[in-house]
Amino acid sequence: APGYAQAKLIIRLIHGVADVVNHDPAMAGRLSVAFVPDYSVSTAERIVPACDLSEQISTAGTEASGTGNMKLALNGALTIGTLDGANIEMLDEVGADNMFIFGLNAAEVAATHAGGYDPCGIRDANPDLRRALEMIGDGYFSPDAPGRFAPIVDALTTNGDRYLLLADYAAYIACQDRVDALYQDQDDWSRRAMLNVAGMGLFSSDRAVMEYAEKIWNVRRQPR
Repeated sequence: APGYAQAKLIIRLIHGVADVVNHDPAMAGRLSVAFVPDYSVSTAERIVPACDLSEQISTAGTEASGTGNMKLALNGALTIGTLDGANIEMLDEVGADNMFIFGLNAAEVAATHAGGYDPCGIRDANPDLRRALEMIGDGYFSPDAPGRFAPIVDALTTNGDRYLLLADYAAYIACQDRVDALYQDQDDWSRRAMLNVAGMGLFSSDRAVMEYAEKIWNVRRQPR
């Protein structure tokens, strides 16, 4: 949205990280960062079938995980995500062994907020996390304007970390280690990818249209 300043700043940070990573000779041919502008169905038609891992990491209870993750799973991507939104429905269909679930659930999110959440304490207890936040806040990714991304760090620390991103950080990193380990075994990765595709039939457009026709539109199928 035009007025969503924080979202625009996060996009600017992605470009800042990309500028550092993509110009690092040690990363050449190993890792690159890209931000795809103007994401659309036509863009998705090219990206989704090529995806190995689908990141669906919204905070549990926010219902921010929609149907994009289903499209990715239908095309063979494995999912790393929280117990939020559509991830929960997918988990019921494909099984916990074929997804990478991490982090707080909705009840734990509510309890953490109610118990007096201290994101600064989490930051201080995790050296890697603290260093990452320092790099963002001190201008490592914005040498022309060292304070440019300070509002992002402030939102995650002194301003309360509304979405508990720091609370889920360690669990996310540990889950990514599991992803890395499985990816080394391409046969097992492929097996789980196929099980994802096989288990996603409930979310096909055919089933969705049929259910809408019967329950919402009161339309009955006619014999051919």
